[in-house]
Amino acid sequence: MKRKRLILRNLAIDFLCAGIALVVFALFHHVLPRQQQSVGIVIENPYKTQKNTDGAALPEDALRLASASVTDAVSGEKVSGKTNRNSGGKTGKGSGTATKGGSALTEDGSADTAAETEETPLSDKFAERYTDTVIVTENSYSSPDISITVSQETAANGRITYYLADIYVRDITCFQSALARNTYGSGYRDSIADMAALNSALLAINGDYYGNTREGVVIRNGVIYRANQTDCDVCVLYYDGTMRVMPGSAFTVEDAVRDGAWQAWTFGPALLDTDGQPLTSFASTSRIISANPRTAIGYYEPGHYCMIVVDGRGESAGITLPDLSQLFYDLGCSAAYNLDGGNSSVMVWQDAVINDPSGGGRESSDALLIAEVQ
Repeated sequence: MKRKRLILRNLAIDFLCAGIALVVFALFHHVLPRQQQSVGIVIENPYKTQKNTDGAALPEDALRLASASVTDAVSGEKVSGKTNRNSGGKTGKGSGTATKGGSALTEDGSADTAAETEETPLSDKFAERYTDTVIVTENSYSSPDISITVSQETAANGRITYYLADIYVRDITCFQSALARNTYGSGYRDSIADMAALNSALLAINGDYYGNTREGVVIRNGVIYRANQTDCDVCVLYYDGTMRVMPGSAFTVEDAVRDGAWQAWTFGPALLDTDGQPLTSFASTSRIISANPRTAIGYYEPGHYCMIVVDGRGESAGITLPDLSQLFYDLGCSAAYNLDGGNSSVMVWQDAVINDPSGGGRESSDALLIAEVQ
């Protein structure tokens, strides 16, 4: 009998220790902030511009390609930082192994959602949108490098409220990302408003909440932090201003470096097909596809973008993925990409949250910003 009690006591102690270990593991891996190992590749801007004394960009023939190269931290081989992309041109095909479904785009990497455009540098495009001095109104901002107009819109006979930011940038580095606490890792979170303020952003929306997973691609402001296999669509913004949405299996580090990737997000899905047409079906659960608060980005052509935040779960009904796809098509976008939504969906304009976030909003690991380059 005594031996039986001893065995039961030891078993109880073992179970207790195992429980404590599981709690510590969960805290360490999912709750407590923790820096993660980064790929650490820095992609140089191949479109650096010189400026006249009055600040105006020089003509296209004065643009110089950077001759920098970077080391692929995964293979240890040198990868050229020069680009062979034309503005709006197609990139090389990815060599990743196809995984299970989830993308409306082709798996061979040929799904280039960037529309073909003339080879005009961003400094010369949409010149009429910019102003010599900073001009600010309640719903607009213009300067030598940025033009933003923000509006509150309704759809579905007033049942849906969304906020649309129409964006032009002369310098792609005005289209930035921010990391919570300025640190790459899991468990780091901050409000979109705080990230906007810390980075002097004019406009900010929540990102893909990269810190909630270890899958996928994370490129922020020209730095490749992560490039892991993913079934999700990946959205890449390049230094030449083009934006491309591709299946995760089509992304490669070599292509990103060669083609000059500036930002990349992993969430999705793609909201338009390879021809810029709306989608009516998505490889996802009905709960994800149904009406929810949403955050998404749209691409018209190099230098012209939009950001949309849709309110939901309140006076505004939220929006389904098919309806969000149709919205971007109606706006005239050639590519569009869904970001984290639900309580995460927040838009900050001129230091204030302008939408009505579900549940009061929630902190996130990252944000997308439009800011003047200092």
